[in-house]
Amino acid sequence: MSDRSMRGVNVKKGEPVDRALKRLKTKLDTEGILEEMRRRRAFESVATRKIRKARTAPKRHKVRWRYSSPSQSARAEEAAAAAAAHHA
Repeated sequence: MSDRSMRGVNVKKGEPVDRALKRLKTKLDTEGILEEMRRRRAFESVATRKIRKARTAPKRHKVRWRYSSPSQSARAEEAAAAAAAHHA
């Protein structure tokens, strides 16, 4: 099997199982697998999905905006102003 389909951690000799579980949970959390599992437990309508994605977009794009050029900054400010006008 490929490495992408196999998720897991190796338990080191003498390592407590709870510590290995903690490492596994941290690994799954950083990869976003736990969040996806929680989300897929129940049906999510298209409208709810759009709302969720719009709410998480600023967090996803924070790093990209941190290193943006002046033209990108101006475009982001225009988008923010349009979004604020839309919500008002």
